Amino acid sequence: MSVDVEGLGPGFASAKRSVVSRGSKARLATASLRYGALATFAAVVVVFSLTAPFFLTPFNIGNILGQSAITGILAIGLTVVVIAGGPNVVTGGIDMSLAANMGLSAAVYAAMLRAGYSDGLAIVGALGVGLAIGAVNAAAVALIGIIPLLATLAVMNVVSGLELVLTENTVIPASSDILSMLSTSSFFGVPALGTVFLVVAFFIGLLVQRTRFGLRLYATGEFPEAARAAGLNIKLYVALAFLISGLCGGLAGILNTAYLSGSSTGSGEMLLPVVVIALLGSVFSRRLVPTIGGTLLSALFIGIILNGFQLLNLSSTLVSGLQGGLILLTVSATTLIRRQS
Repeated sequence: MSVDVEGLGPGFASAKRSVVSRGSKARLATASLRYGALATFAAVVVVFSLTAPFFLTPFNIGNILGQSAITGILAIGLTVVVIAGGPNVVTGGIDMSLAANMGLSAAVYAAMLRAGYSDGLAIVGALGVGLAIGAVNAAAVALIGIIPLLATLAVMNVVSGLELVLTENTVIPASSDILSMLSTSSFFGVPALGTVFLVVAFFIGLLVQRTRFGLRLYATGEFPEAARAAGLNIKLYVALAFLISGLCGGLAGILNTAYLSGSSTGSGEMLLPVVVIALLGSVFSRRLVPTIGGTLLSALFIGIILNGFQLLNLSSTLVSGLQGGLILLTVSATTLIRRQS
């Protein structure tokens, strides 16, 4: 059955044409942003291939994967939270405690090894710390109802203080068989750290993008009222997202200990790259929504830029400025397109 919209009056027909026009513009803008991001990715690779020595060698490509592993895994955890909480960076999903989580987990892992505990117990301790921090965030946001930005910011300060107390603001050295394997081994030319990153991205990607759990996670973040009306427990899925994020923080702490042969001070400096990777990942997806695959591409993109700057002996402060610019550009572009939609 068809409806003659012109017969309903000129106002209705004009409104319909306006909606269709805005929808077409939004789809065009979305496609332009996505393919523009992919073209920029390719252009950066070409430029560094021509200007930076040894950039495209197998060793350096593996090095990029290894260097991207820690921030990439943290960004995957943040992406899960953004999916469950919605893309609004003020009232939606955000976990500001991830970098501090990694720092405390690394400190606990190194301290337990130094105290004589086995590798297995130290790993359980680090992952347990990460999970506990995720549980605190989950309780604050899902049960108490605090805005995620404020809740995780408060948790970040508490966790950073605990790390300073445990480490006394010094590096705790650590060594073990597993740490040696993670820092020196490679699989098919890919460093062990990079391999762990790819494995984590693969399995969390399957969980989020290919299961009912992931579909409900997206529904919770993008259409909370509809999800609630459909009988979904919104608070449960938000809490589970923070628990996954916490586990990513604990795992990143173990990898960071392997990378640095001990704990690290000033882990909060990693927060900006993690946020950049998670937010930038949305422009590599079809609908400008956060995805695990997009976060993987985003982590490699930032890793390539950082590696290229290092090979060209350019100041690392330029990377920080570029990361801030990428956040501003991504948030502005996606906000405008969503508003048009």
